[in-house]
Amino acid sequence: YGLYDYLRNSIQQLELPQRKAALIVPAFETLHYRLTFPKSKAELLSMLDMGSLYTFRYHVWPKGHAPTDYAKWRTATVPYRVAWQPDFEPYVVVRRDCPKYDQRFVGFGWNKVSHIMELDVQEYELLVLPNAFMIHMPHAPSFDISKFRLSAGYRGCLQMLREEFHQDLSRRYGAAALKYLTAERSL
Repeated sequence: YGLYDYLRNSIQQLELPQRKAALIVPAFETLHYRLTFPKSKAELLSMLDMGSLYTFRYHVWPKGHAPTDYAKWRTATVPYRVAWQPDFEPYVVVRRDCPKYDQRFVGFGWNKVSHIMELDVQEYELLVLPNAFMIHMPHAPSFDISKFRLSAGYRGCLQMLREEFHQDLSRRYGAAALKYLTAERSL
C-alpha cells in the first residue's frame, strides 16, 4: 500500500533524475496462496517474525538478495547504500536512460544479475529504500525454470552467455569490469 507514492517521493527527495542511482525495493515472499497484505513496514516485520513471510528466496538462492542487508533494513529510517556482490539481483527503480537488460538473457537466468553488474560498473549507487517492500506470491514454476533445471544443454548455454557477457563488459569498461570476472572465478 502506498508504494507508488513512496517511490515518487523518494525519486524527488534523492534527486534521482540528476543522479546515477538504483533504488532497491526489498523483496519478501510467502508460501501461502492467500495473504493479508501488510499495510506498513511494522506489520511486515511482525509477519516476518511470526514466520508467515520470509526474505525473498532465502531457502533457494540467498545470494540473490542478501546484499540488501535485511537486518539493517529492519531498523533503517533513511535510504542506505549497499555494495554489489556476486549474483545480486534486487528489484530496482532506475532512470529510463539506465543500461537496458541484456537481451542475451531471456527465459530463466541472469537477466537481473547482469543488469545490476552493468549498473555497478557504471558506478550507479545501490540504495535500499527503508520503507519500501514487495511480496512475491507462490506460483507454479515457469516453463523456462523447468528447462533450466532439467536440461544440461540449457545450463551450458547460459554459462556460455555469462562468459560472453563478462568479455563484453571487459571490452566496454576495461579494468573496472575485472572484479566481476574475479568474483565469478572465485565461486
